[in-house]
Amino acid sequence: MKNIYGLTMKQLEDYFISIGDKKFRAVQIYEFLYKKRYNSVDKFNNIPNNIKENIKNNFSFDLIKIETKQKDKNVIKYLFRLSDNEYIESVLMYHDYGLSLCISSQIGCNMGCSFCQSGRLKKVRNLEAYEMVEQILLVEEDIKEKITHLVIMGIGEPFDNYDNVMNFIKIINNTKGINLGTRHITISTCGLVDKIRKFASEEGQVNLAISLHAPNDEIRKKIMKIANVYSISQLINAVKYYISKTNRRVTFEYILLENINDSDECAYKLAKLLKGINAYVNLIPYNETDNIEYKRTKDVQIKRFYDILKKEGITVTKRKEFGSKVDAACGQLRSNYNK
Repeated sequence: MKNIYGLTMKQLEDYFISIGDKKFRAVQIYEFLYKKRYNSVDKFNNIPNNIKENIKNNFSFDLIKIETKQKDKNVIKYLFRLSDNEYIESVLMYHDYGLSLCISSQIGCNMGCSFCQSGRLKKVRNLEAYEMVEQILLVEEDIKEKITHLVIMGIGEPFDNYDNVMNFIKIINNTKGINLGTRHITISTCGLVDKIRKFASEEGQVNLAISLHAPNDEIRKKIMKIANVYSISQLINAVKYYISKTNRRVTFEYILLENINDSDECAYKLAKLLKGINAYVNLIPYNETDNIEYKRTKDVQIKRFYDILKKEGITVTKRKEFGSKVDAACGQLRSNYNK
């Protein structure tokens, strides 16, 4: 039985047409689910009883569960329990521009980035579209506010779950549904070159972020397994292709690891690599964990790295750091809970 929260408007329209009903029924259902937040067919008014029974017999309304959450200033980290008793995370961040939610797209991750807590627990499976949709619904219900920005940058590699992620975006972007604009949605990838090129042909204006984390192949191969599959040259060419097709600016994420990728030399090499590309760099101070040996770059060197990029003409920002009372690293809350 399919979960109703995982169906795009087109899929619902096709379903109702297939049972001899009108396709406008899909609009009604979306409004019940996402505007009125009804989670039971019995609450659907103006729907014939035979159609209600059909929906009951063919679709599930099951929701994932909030298992626990951690709060600190301007941040809430959620741990969700899924129907198969697996766990995923979402992180809600209060910014001056709105409420941003970072969601998971997989249970575990097979990309194997050595600095990442999520990668320590191998991929169990992809998340279905409904399990991503419900992360938003449950957080909004919990805080009684609307999410304004979404980042698919939690546990998992979104482009390793490409079809489900694309359907998820269609569901939350629909004006009759959650109605989250594509310009407020960002997908982060560690660099699956073939999927970046495919993504360039998708409709909408979803933002693309690249987890780069190194200025050359030598360093990148030491910390990111994907670098053994795709070189930085291949990655940059794919990004240039994406920009030429979409005319959209790309973000390069760069986690600073002490004595690994944070030297002045690395900063100059990074500037040279990205010069002339319609992109900006988001510097990320590292969240240390007990399980991984990497250390956070000291503030003075973060500033030096930032200043070098700025001086070399690269647009650069430093990611805002939130409170230390939550298990901040991606996958850390899930990992600690599983213990």
